[in-house]
Amino acid sequence: MTPTEPLPARGPAAPAAVRPPLPVKMVIAGGFGVGKTTAVGAISEIEPLTTEASITEVAAGVDDLTHTPRKTTTTVAMDFGCLTIDPTLKLYLFGTPGQERFGFMWDDIVEGAVGGLVIVDTRRLDDCYAAVDYFEHKGIPFAVAVNAFDGRVEHSLEEVRWGLDVSAGVPVVVFDARERGSVRDALLVVLELALARTER
Repeated sequence: MTPTEPLPARGPAAPAAVRPPLPVKMVIAGGFGVGKTTAVGAISEIEPLTTEASITEVAAGVDDLTHTPRKTTTTVAMDFGCLTIDPTLKLYLFGTPGQERFGFMWDDIVEGAVGGLVIVDTRRLDDCYAAVDYFEHKGIPFAVAVNAFDGRVEHSLEEVRWGLDVSAGVPVVVFDARERGSVRDALLVVLELALARTER
């Protein structure tokens, strides 16, 4: 073939291989009845997997229902949902049980997670100390999300930061566990925190 001869025709170009989105595990934690199951249900693009059980009279005597009198079920293992952030990234969300008696499950649920979202009810901050301590002890990046029950919070974000004794490097935000967009924004805060950690 001389330089002046046309190149032979080729068949249609093979389509570029499309890579599946990168799976990223994230944990949603917090005390009993703070909105973990609600948040997973609000944001998940699939029907969320929940392990809800009815609150028995015995459990009601152990779990404080003062601020959640209409709550009739509780998570006894975990919640699961997922969210595609973009074509390259997909979040797999694992919600922990809130009661201390189910704490033995946490290591298995959290293993491999890039970060956590600790949901807080400002009416009972002490219920969330265990989750904050867990992520700090494990060195897992996390953000605190104050759930706006009834559209309001009892304390300012700085008061929440002081009450939980979290460092300035831990984001503290307000969100509504019932609103998809609000949950997404809170999760993106954790994702950005985790990405910043990997780039150091």
